[in-house]
Amino acid sequence: MSAYLVVEFTIKDPEVYRYKYAAHAGKTATKYGAEPVAGGDWQILDGDPLLSKGAIMRFPDRQAALDWYNSPEYQELIEVRGVGMDARFSLVEGVPDAAPAS
Repeated sequence: MSAYLVVEFTIKDPEVYRYKYAAHAGKTATKYGAEPVAGGDWQILDGDPLLSKGAIMRFPDRQAALDWYNSPEYQELIEVRGVGMDARFSLVEGVPDAAPAS
C-alpha cells in the first residue's frame, strides 16, 4: 500500500533552500520510488499559518519512505534543511483500494 510523506514548511533562507536542499532532496527520494503528488503554497483553511508551503510525495510503501528518510544521502541534508527552512515531516499510509461493487 502506498504511503504519503507530507511536508509542511516555511523557507528561512531561499538560497540555501533552493540550491543546497531542494536541488538534492528530491533526487534522493526518487531512488526510493517516491513521486511528487503536490507542492506549493498551502491555502490554510484553519489552524496555524506558520508553515505556509507544502509538498506531498507518494512512496511505494511505508518502509520505502522510512528507508529514504533514514538513508545516509538524505541524512546528510538534514543540517542544511534546518538552515534553509522550518519544517514538519509526517508520514501516512494510503487508503486501501475499495472492493469493486457487485
